Order: sequence, then structure tokens, then C-alpha cells
Amino acid sequence: MRYAFADGWTITRRDILHWTRDPGPVIIGLLFPVLMVVMFGYLFGGAMAVPGGGEGYREFILPGMFAMTMAFGLEATMIAVSTDAQKGVTDRFRSMPIAPSAVVTGRAGADMLNSVLGLAVIMGAGVLVGWQAHTGPAEVLAAVGLLLLLRFALLWLGIFLGLVIKGPESVVMVQILVWPVTFLSNAFVAPGTMPGWLGTMAEWNPLSSTVAAARDLFGNPSWGADSWVAEHALLMAVVWPVVLIAIFAPLSVRRFQRLSR
Repeated sequence: MRYAFADGWTITRRDILHWTRDPGPVIIGLLFPVLMVVMFGYLFGGAMAVPGGGEGYREFILPGMFAMTMAFGLEATMIAVSTDAQKGVTDRFRSMPIAPSAVVTGRAGADMLNSVLGLAVIMGAGVLVGWQAHTGPAEVLAAVGLLLLLRFALLWLGIFLGLVIKGPESVVMVQILVWPVTFLSNAFVAPGTMPGWLGTMAEWNPLSSTVAAARDLFGNPSWGADSWVAEHALLMAVVWPVVLIAIFAPLSVRRFQRLSR
């Protein structure tokens, strides 16, 4: 275990060094959520109905945007893993005497560090546009923990997809699917306003559970709960990511070990 951790940290440092030498993509990735905050907070926010009325649409929208930022990170993970595989970097790692899990855990560590920074940036932008938490430090930390847990779960999905897909065309196809899946949630619209079958899909979207739990923990306005999954949002915000991790973390390690077969 000690050697696996040391090897994983070496891979993490390798990705961090790449960021320092080519910071452009990282900076753009951090600024994109800020642009989303400005766009939805000022351009679209005023036209959105807020639960209970009032002018708190930014406080309502921001927790949803925090979760969406965590979901959008899946694309960056997938592209990074796929690029390393196509360039032969992954095969070079596999030829080295390192822990079999080091490459995927190292990628996970690097992306989680980037996600922590990205979440801090978008939360800071949210404060500047009028968002704030109305609960104590414990609840705020719990909300942040749930958001990062969602990112950690989707990170393993991104690693697995990055090892499975072949060619840039496949990456684009997955990227196209990320947007509708993330918007099919309670981040901006109440599932009750959708057609019955579509609202059910939105309620059972793992993103919706994290958004609802984050709103409650931050003390921000939220849609009313009218289904079992919505009433138990805090529980499901933990269950969904744990299930995804339990499925895709082992699959990612196994796929990495079987790349040349």
C-alpha cells in the first residue's frame, strides 16, 4: 500500500508539473465556471421563478452550478486519460515497475486537486454576485464535501471512459452527452414542471440529489420535495457517488491492466 501511494503521488506530481508548464488550459477551465455564473446570474437569472418568490435567484441557482461544475470535470478527465493512451504514455507507464493502480489513482489525485481549486473559484465568484450560505461552518463543509464526493465519483467514470474510447470522435460524442445529462436535473428547473417521465428521470439523476442536499446545507432556496428520492436527497447524495465509485474504480484499474489484451 505504501508503494502504491508513493507511485500514485509521482503520477499526480507529473500532471501538476504539466499544468505549471502549460497553464493556459487550466486557467480557461477555471474561468469557464465564472462565465457561467455571470451568464446565468445576470442574463437569465432574472427570468427564472424562485421558490417562494423574491429576488434570491442567484442563491437558488449557484448550488446547482457548483454541482454542474463538478460534473463538467468529467470531460477533462476523459480527454487527459484518452490522450495519454493514444500517445503511448500509458503503455510506457505499464512497462515500469510501479503499482498497477498508480496511473489511475495518480490521475484521480491530480484531478481532485484541480476540482478543489475550481470549486473555490466558482464559490468566490458566487459570493461576488450575491450568493451566500446561511448556515454554520459544519453545514457548509458538509455541502462542499458532497460536491467533491460527486466529482470524485464522476472522475472514475471519466477515467474508465478515457481508457475505453478510441479516437477523438468518441470523446466528442461523450462530451455532447454530458450537457443534456447535467441539465436534466433540478439545477435550474423543478422536475415537477416537466412531463411525468422526464421529471422522474430528473429526480433520479445523481446530480439532482447533490444539488438538493447542497441547497439545504447552504440554507438556500430549494424546490419542494414530492418524491422519495427528493425527500431523502442528503442520503442519496452519498449513496449515488459511493455506488459509482464502487463500480467504476475497480473497472478502471482492471481496464488499465488489460489495455494491450
